[in-house]
Amino acid sequence: MNLTVRRSGDRGYADHGWLVARHSFSFADYYDPAHMGFRSLRVINQDLVAPGNGFPPHGHRDMEIFTYVLEGVIEHRDSLGNHAQIKPGQIQVMSAGSGVKHSEYNPSKTDRLHLIQVWITPDRPNLRPRYAEWTPTPEQLAAPKVLIISNDGREGSAHISQDADVYRVKASAGGTVSHELRAGRGLWLQLIAGEVEVGGLKLSPGDAVNSEDAGTFAFKHSGPVEALLFDLA
Repeated sequence: MNLTVRRSGDRGYADHGWLVARHSFSFADYYDPAHMGFRSLRVINQDLVAPGNGFPPHGHRDMEIFTYVLEGVIEHRDSLGNHAQIKPGQIQVMSAGSGVKHSEYNPSKTDRLHLIQVWITPDRPNLRPRYAEWTPTPEQLAAPKVLIISNDGREGSAHISQDADVYRVKASAGGTVSHELRAGRGLWLQLIAGEVEVGGLKLSPGDAVNSEDAGTFAFKHSGPVEALLFDLA
């Protein structure tokens, strides 16, 4: 099967002092016509936010947005009246729909915030804005592969308005995580931590691999690993 690698060092990079960001796809001042997205996947940003800093209130529309916290705490407020703090392993999901304003801050005075934010284009415009949080159960926390985002909320996942399944891959020891990709769909694996081998390719933290070939993908890891796996219509 055909595999395409996106190396960590080839991603867009921005250092704003309080924010250090890596962009898998074109975003803000980073523009690369060869990397505008993958199917409905439009943004994967890996951000480091300094203590006491964050993104002031700003608006979005017609985008399904989720944030996966890796380290630290993120404090969320939005124009829908939601206010929450999200911790590592949790996910916040927001459908911007017809329009919403939100802010995201690192409330700690001493610890940095490390997160991954993902934007997925919705299956239709002008949806009613909504907000939700996903917290793993003990069983989900222990599983090496867990469905965290879907368009139907199955298996305890959070809902978005798009035919996109997103899995959290996480294991504390070596092993193999497999995924079956059906015909007509696309796969994107964003490696967060650890080393992975798939189809003879070796991936390091920050690397990604994608394919549009149907079949079984076996992601082998010799030690601890963490990743997000996207199965997209």
